[in-house]
Amino acid sequence: MAAIHELERTAAQYATKAVNLDRKGDKETAIEMYRKAIETLIKIAKLYPDYSLNKIYMERVAAYRQRIKMLQGSEPNGPKTQVVEEIPQEIILKEKPNVKWSEIIGLEDAKRAIKECIIYPVQRPDLFPLGWPRGILLFGPPGCGKTLLAAAVATQIKAAFFSIDAASIMSRWLGESERNVAKLFNLARGIASEGKPAIIFIDEIDSLAGVHSNEVGGEVRVRNQFLKEMDSIVDKGKKLHVYVIGATNKPWELDWAFIRRFQRRILVPLPNYKSRLQMFKLFTKHFELAKDVNFRKLAKMTEGFSGSDIRDVCQAAQLTVIRELFESGQALKGSKPRLITMQDFVNAIEDRRPSVTPDLMKLYKKWYEKFKAL
Repeated sequence: MAAIHELERTAAQYATKAVNLDRKGDKETAIEMYRKAIETLIKIAKLYPDYSLNKIYMERVAAYRQRIKMLQGSEPNGPKTQVVEEIPQEIILKEKPNVKWSEIIGLEDAKRAIKECIIYPVQRPDLFPLGWPRGILLFGPPGCGKTLLAAAVATQIKAAFFSIDAASIMSRWLGESERNVAKLFNLARGIASEGKPAIIFIDEIDSLAGVHSNEVGGEVRVRNQFLKEMDSIVDKGKKLHVYVIGATNKPWELDWAFIRRFQRRILVPLPNYKSRLQMFKLFTKHFELAKDVNFRKLAKMTEGFSGSDIRDVCQAAQLTVIRELFESGQALKGSKPRLITMQDFVNAIEDRRPSVTPDLMKLYKKWYEKFKAL
């Protein structure tokens, strides 16, 4: 069974390819890539039905399906207004995320920064005479909880939650992408003016706000529109609670104009020993474990592993005993798998490498030192 973060990465790659092909006018191949992104996201939901981000991913599936319909049936001179009206309704989550802070292990510095930027101003705006940050950038290695953090804060303040990515917003949509961006922000401002916070979450923001050498006119207009809209939500006399949270695994690819508009830039790092220990306990709370399982040793053995990596280790150990049960022919007779032992976990750890290399972590730390705003 593929790991969650590998599937997420694969879906993002398909979506990015789809956007690039869409830009070039290669409709057939773009449709194929959109479909593969859809299939991968649906696979995540099927394999991991309790995964906290499934609602977000299903909304993206809906957006990609709508784009496929447009590519299959759009006319160059056809009506554009209808397309513009539909877009925001596809990218706003009809079911709000339900991610609790307790589900996010560790990341205390990131949690504190987000509370200071969003939760405290929402609860007591009178304590912030100079306003508060409206743009928050979450960066760091994949599989460490950036999307979960954004979903958790939306749950905490009961915010309207818009979740978009490059494939959702950079597709040409009959040449009206920049108008869709404006409509998205207008919708968020309208919600905030009625007293409800609004969060626009942009995943893989480097695909949207990165430095590109071969941009076409439509891309430039969309990027400029985003910059304009982000400027408009900065405190200029109106204390509206509209926030833009960007997430990226590649902060060094971001354009400086976008970096500047994210007043708070927060590193979401790999879990430390204490966090890894808590993760092993959390991920195995429903397992039948042998007495020799030592979480402290497992936490020490997995230095450099991301949260997704540790989840994969636990899953692999569980699959070992399930596989043995089925291969023994006893599964259909109602028997239970044997207890999961320490050796099952050790074997799972030895069969994989951390998804984040030491050299990559050095890049994150170097960028953080240069641009940090925590």
